[in-house]
Amino acid sequence: MDKKLEPLFSPWKIGNVEIKNRIVLCPMGGTSLFGWMEPHHLDKDACDFFMDVAKNNVGLVIPGIAPLKNLIGGQWLYKSKRTFKKLKDYMQEFHKTGAKLFVQLTAGFGRSFSIPNSMKSIIKSKILSKVLKPIIDLPYLCASPSKLPSRWLEGYTCRALTKKEIEKMIYAFAKTAKLCKDAGVDGVEIHAVHEGYLLDQFTLDYTNKRTDEYGGNWENKYRFATEVVKEIKKECGQDYPVSLRFSAVSKTKDFCEGILPGEKFKDIGRDIEEGKKAAKYLQDAGYDMLNTDNGTYDAWYWAHPPLYMPKNCNLEDASKIKKEVSIPVVCAGKMEVEDAAKAIKAGKIDAMGVARQFLTDSHWVTKIIENRPEDIQPCIYCHNACLTMAHYKGVANDQAMQDSKHMSRCALNPMTMDGGKYDLKPAKKCKQIAIIGGGVGGMEVARVAAMRGHQVTIYERSSELGGVFIPAGKMSFKERDRMLLNWYRRQIDKLKIEVKLNTNITDPKQIKADEIVIATGSTAKKLKIQGIERAIEAIDFLNNPEKAKENVVIIGGGLTGCEIAYQLALDGKKPVIVEAKNDLMAMRGLCLANSSFLRDYFKHNNIPVYLESYVSQIGKNYVIITKKDGSQKKVKADTVIVSVGYNPAPLAKASKHVHIVGDALKVGNLRTVVWRAWDVADKL
Repeated sequence: MDKKLEPLFSPWKIGNVEIKNRIVLCPMGGTSLFGWMEPHHLDKDACDFFMDVAKNNVGLVIPGIAPLKNLIGGQWLYKSKRTFKKLKDYMQEFHKTGAKLFVQLTAGFGRSFSIPNSMKSIIKSKILSKVLKPIIDLPYLCASPSKLPSRWLEGYTCRALTKKEIEKMIYAFAKTAKLCKDAGVDGVEIHAVHEGYLLDQFTLDYTNKRTDEYGGNWENKYRFATEVVKEIKKECGQDYPVSLRFSAVSKTKDFCEGILPGEKFKDIGRDIEEGKKAAKYLQDAGYDMLNTDNGTYDAWYWAHPPLYMPKNCNLEDASKIKKEVSIPVVCAGKMEVEDAAKAIKAGKIDAMGVARQFLTDSHWVTKIIENRPEDIQPCIYCHNACLTMAHYKGVANDQAMQDSKHMSRCALNPMTMDGGKYDLKPAKKCKQIAIIGGGVGGMEVARVAAMRGHQVTIYERSSELGGVFIPAGKMSFKERDRMLLNWYRRQIDKLKIEVKLNTNITDPKQIKADEIVIATGSTAKKLKIQGIERAIEAIDFLNNPEKAKENVVIIGGGLTGCEIAYQLALDGKKPVIVEAKNDLMAMRGLCLANSSFLRDYFKHNNIPVYLESYVSQIGKNYVIITKKDGSQKKVKADTVIVSVGYNPAPLAKASKHVHIVGDALKVGNLRTVVWRAWDVADKL
């Protein structure tokens, strides 16, 4: 192990509980030990995942939120005694790893509950809501401190919680914590004065307008959170550790609008001065640890940082909190291992919080200890499988129901939390596998097939492996994409997979193999616009960024078009986005944390965005934009970039021994490419 990282592997304490090292697996939605959108039970996928992580040298595991009540059916968790009996047996095995485990309990979501788009007609109807209440009580799940606008469903007002409902939650926290203690769980974490969830909404001025003892003055706003810990301590004893998920700063400008890194703006939630005061107050109330980051659902990119956010984005504020308290402070949010070790050594924080990297590579801590960080498959912060909660104008949470039920999967590692579907199994017969195309899809098929025991050859027409991911990874903020490509190339080399570069296969019949996999990607869609010959394709720009002059019009406001606009702005150019839909990045599968950062960035930096519009003419130094109402506007354009999507470009049709993967089959995202690769490789 690199000596610089030794501070990460020193012991520390939360109350009287000693943790063997300072790496904390932070909670993620969908990794609850008690299941998610189903009746309470001890969830096998979650148990297996956490046991694997614990065996690979993590110090503290905190599973994802366990609702006090089932989301479906509404039963109280503390009444599920059979679940806790099974948990006791699990904890006995878990503790053999040397790791510790805290269960995170949640009061709920309030206005942040991600109302599924398929249910928006139900929640808006009093009759339908009442009829379905025994199954799913949507108004209760959205109930907030006061009447508040939903973060997800435009035009819907969440009702206020009653005092009786609050009291029932406090009681349930204590009873559930006691069952956790009796089952051998090392501590509990309360979710959360954090991220704009329900308990946090009580503490913030812009979301708490109550006039009873849970609103009004400062102490009243923190009363719910402090009564929870006091009741738990009364039930479980003062020595039983209780952590709090805590946002130091809300980073919130307004409803549905965050404060960007470096932006100077008055926070309507909790600023750092209140954060410091709150930390001390919550410590004095009885909390034994603060598991810290920043943000709310209105500024979601702080708590779930996408690739655009800076490294260690919450470390500065967490360090300020640490100065105010004597209890441990954990910091999460794109934490870099070396920076975390330095911060721990300097006493700025006590431990490093990591979440989604564990989904991509559950063995990454072991690889650090064994001094082989290059073997860690990197998380690229895409949220394509772990958090696909998409939102755009006119649509609530546009998440597939399968994803809602099975959150915290991984776009890059289908085996994570998959119920055994994608387990690697040795091939019954070793075959010669030929793969045409060395992009991510082709490399993933090659990697999985080789691990199963097949002999694999990749044929790539260019001089290097990577495909379209190479130009995509050239953007300055895509360091992790470049790391992923290097990881793939290293795996191909380690597995001794034969690679034939600069080899252009035009017909699969040229190759002798038992099975042929076509991974030839896609081609850009063409537009019929007067002057289109003056435009360049998105991939052409990414390969040759010098082609973009000062005033750039991007046709297409999907993810690629918006990322190009973002890069151009970072480079000091003047981008303009033209999009036919009523919002930017209006697509399923793109996490709101990612899309809202870009939308907020464009708004704050006054980057012109023309929605429900199209480019009808491209001139020598201008474009004509036609709007929905038929009006037109002439906009200066030295460069026009077309980013309107792609069409599959398979070399041949699929047949019994010819298989198609990636965008050559159907244009999608990294998740669809990788998972389809596994589907094919598993059957070879």
